[in-house]
Amino acid sequence: MPELVKVWTEYVALGVELTAAVIIALAALVGAGRALLAFVRPSRAPDAQKESLRLELARWLAVALEFTLAADILRTAIAPSWDDIGKLAAIATLRTLLNYFLQREIDGHQARQEGAAEEAVSRP
Repeated sequence: MPELVKVWTEYVALGVELTAAVIIALAALVGAGRALLAFVRPSRAPDAQKESLRLELARWLAVALEFTLAADILRTAIAPSWDDIGKLAAIATLRTLLNYFLQREIDGHQARQEGAAEEAVSRP
């Protein structure tokens, strides 16, 4: 029975990682399409257009990182040795740090947008 749980958990972790890969692939395709449109039809504010594209991709990458972290947690539950647990912990730490900095970037951009919107409204 314990072997069955390990096998099942490994399959679930693999499925969760596959979900992350699909999210990344779709986000990259959508981002590439939007970037191509930005080259073909630039907006009046090209920097804002690029920033919007970059942050949308960052949001989807953060979602994918959450899925990969979930897969790491599943694998930690069935890790057979301390060496495996250590490797998984290192990977999970790196992914968590990446996610943290991505989220900081997203939050900073949102704060700048809100500040610009408030400034535009408060102008006479």
